[in-house]
Amino acid sequence: MSNRPTGRSTGRPGPGRARLALALAALLGGGALTALPAQAAPAAADGLSVQYRTSAGGATADQTEPWLKVRNTGSSPVQLSQVKVRYYFKADSPSDTYRFACSWAVRGCSVVTGTFGTLGNPTATADRYLEIGFTQAAGTLAPGADTGDLQLRFHRANWQTLRQSDDYSFNGAQTSYANWDKVTAQLAGATVWGAAPEGNDPTDPTDPTDPPGGGQSLFDDFDYSSHTDPAISAHGWNVRANSGGPGVPGATWDPSKVTFVSAGGNSVMNLETSTAGTGASTTHTEVLTRATKFRNGTYAARVKFSDAPKSGPDGDHLVQTFFTINDLKAPMADDYAEYDFEYLPNGGWGEPANILYTTSWETYNPEPWQAVNQHSEQRRSYAGWHDLVVTIDDSAITYYVDGQHFGTHDAQYLPERPMSINFNQWLIDLNGQTSTAPRAYDQQVDYVLHVKDQVLTPAQVAAKVAGYRNAGTDFVDEVPAT
Repeated sequence: MSNRPTGRSTGRPGPGRARLALALAALLGGGALTALPAQAAPAAADGLSVQYRTSAGGATADQTEPWLKVRNTGSSPVQLSQVKVRYYFKADSPSDTYRFACSWAVRGCSVVTGTFGTLGNPTATADRYLEIGFTQAAGTLAPGADTGDLQLRFHRANWQTLRQSDDYSFNGAQTSYANWDKVTAQLAGATVWGAAPEGNDPTDPTDPTDPPGGGQSLFDDFDYSSHTDPAISAHGWNVRANSGGPGVPGATWDPSKVTFVSAGGNSVMNLETSTAGTGASTTHTEVLTRATKFRNGTYAARVKFSDAPKSGPDGDHLVQTFFTINDLKAPMADDYAEYDFEYLPNGGWGEPANILYTTSWETYNPEPWQAVNQHSEQRRSYAGWHDLVVTIDDSAITYYVDGQHFGTHDAQYLPERPMSINFNQWLIDLNGQTSTAPRAYDQQVDYVLHVKDQVLTPAQVAAKVAGYRNAGTDFVDEVPAT
């Protein structure tokens, strides 16, 4: 079990600023207590089997429909988030991209993920695969139990007819569920069922989708209908509603101000912060992962910062963020960690105008205030869309903005414990604009990506995100619970 406060951006890197309300909230555990799922031990080698049938048995079809059931044939419960099932097929042309969909699942389509990969050793019947996974919300599979129906389908992105009769995993005659060893199943990274096309064992280190040294990813395209969409919680996010810091005393954190809109052909998450000049009229917004399971690796997001309000007078001391954080267990505790992108469009914390900070935290003391951190900054406007990347390995923390190096921070600031991933927008105070006229500000987020234990360049981040989108993948979470 992990006991932690609600995630938040701690604030300005420099010392000498009073942050007692925020620090006390963190110290006292101002947010909800979250129980992380226990890691189930992998079952024996015969711990899983996969049954298959198809509801589209023709040699050609508009879409391939592999329906699956995964059964636990071992003697221990299996955490479904540790299970990966691969269905192998031959692309209709080398340039084709495919789209995945879940039509229906006993456990709910929101807990089922589908991503496409390319085989390192193509054969006459397979050069691609569809990998089915499960989010943590899928829960466990008891010995002898199966998942029930997973009614899955995929199609060419252009919806042209596809040929499935030459696909390795396809069997048009199998219209009732039966064991099928031409799909593979992995449990905690070990293959426990099926046979891959020759030379393509799922654990083969030449497989580019399973690189050594980590590589499990979280990706979310924020394709949701509203803050009440059940998929948000199923995908591990919390839309904050509890009170407390940071920001204006008396302000509320309003989940209804987190909305999802279309921009540039993608669904983006919109965080709105508003005020009419009093604490009671001020609303902040925050979205964060419930799990604190992210540590070394690459973190990336595409974020739109705003210099001006969408309505009302300008000038408020606004903070727009993307960051990772864990809880401060005691003043100056040395296992605290936080890594921030913080944009102040109208200044604040003693700054007269717009500034972007990146800050790596070792620890702090709320009273008397003492900060141990390292930061980099640029004093200019960052209004508009920006690609933000921070990488953490065993030697340094490195920040990039729009593919350009922004700052590198020293090894003494490396994290000792896992963290959550967070976005929030809030007002430092009401001193920048004293008007009582209502005003509102937007911060938008296009996607978020974390790749565990691997340092990617900004170009590699862009390629990985493009790969997910070309495959029609809106969400995947392969990062194991700690």
